[in-house]
Amino acid sequence: MLANRSIVGVAQCAFRSAQPFRRYASASPTASFAGHKGSNGKYTVTLIPGDGIGPEISESVKDIYAAANVPIEWEEVSVTPVLKGGKTVIPDAAINSVKKNTVALKGPLATPIGKGHVSLNLTLRRTFNLFANVRPCASIKGFKTPYDNVNTVLIRENTEGEYSGIEHEIVDGVVQSIKLITWDASERVARYAFHYAQASGRKRVTAVHKANIMKMSDGMFLSACREVSKDFPGIAYDEDLLDRVCLQIVQNPQPYSNRVMVMPNLYGDILSDMCAGLIGGLGLTPSGNIGRDASIFEAVHGSAPDIAGKGLANPTALLLSSLMMLRHMNLNEHAAKIEEAALSTIAEGKTITGDLGGKASTMEYTSAIINKLTKA
Repeated sequence: MLANRSIVGVAQCAFRSAQPFRRYASASPTASFAGHKGSNGKYTVTLIPGDGIGPEISESVKDIYAAANVPIEWEEVSVTPVLKGGKTVIPDAAINSVKKNTVALKGPLATPIGKGHVSLNLTLRRTFNLFANVRPCASIKGFKTPYDNVNTVLIRENTEGEYSGIEHEIVDGVVQSIKLITWDASERVARYAFHYAQASGRKRVTAVHKANIMKMSDGMFLSACREVSKDFPGIAYDEDLLDRVCLQIVQNPQPYSNRVMVMPNLYGDILSDMCAGLIGGLGLTPSGNIGRDASIFEAVHGSAPDIAGKGLANPTALLLSSLMMLRHMNLNEHAAKIEEAALSTIAEGKTITGDLGGKASTMEYTSAIINKLTKA
């Protein structure tokens, strides 16, 4: 297949155009950290606290990092959108901060419902061309779910597919939404998935698709994955249908452990949340959005405005996402130390938040983690 080919996923329309495994790893030669230490020996990282519970859980991460002496200075910015020409635009200060620092940590964002407002998460991904969304799903010791030893990673193409934003009303009552798939984007995310598997010690990459129905669009995605797989003879490669994966993984997730699953945008959105349910929900699931020039790590749960300011929020997802960020920055020892403190606090079950089955407040849970760090 030619590298410059692309396809619009509408039936009638086509045109050309090594390191050991870590639970919350973020590694690939296709995306690297370009930050530099300041005169104080610290890296500057952009912090987007977010909405609702975002500021509270961001504060928890900041407190934990201070206790662990992580060499980071936070540069807080707001991405509260403004409308220009009918489009949602991120403030220049936030854009410049992420471009300068090349790495950011983001709390949950709420998008106003109504015409003219595009998802802020989608806007961020487009602004910085964050082409791969990485979602590890690993069981957490001490938090009982129907499944044990879940350990998989989903990598989602992040820039096109059904979320390309190409839709219009043809006639009154008839809307057409176009699924865009390009060879370049498919090849790029496939290559990232194989690099990730190789760097994290995973033995298999599975492409998840619906090429039996969308033969041209998903067919192109599979063709790109097959071509890339030839460059990684040490990594096994296979393919599976989205609906079959959804069925089988909730019956027995074990066969999907120690592998990476790569897929187009919409499938990744659905399957990654589904896998989060296997380990206890989005409150325990980290996420990273990887680009060539910048990467943003985030909590993917909602902003929960109903509990904002009440001290009930669980900061675990944002904290685990920040561990992916630290490893992306090669601050591996700090990541390991915080990970051990956080996971052992959950395993003990004595000082955990309500969503984890405990009675602790956000700050009490944070303090329990900090106590373990200071005693280590």
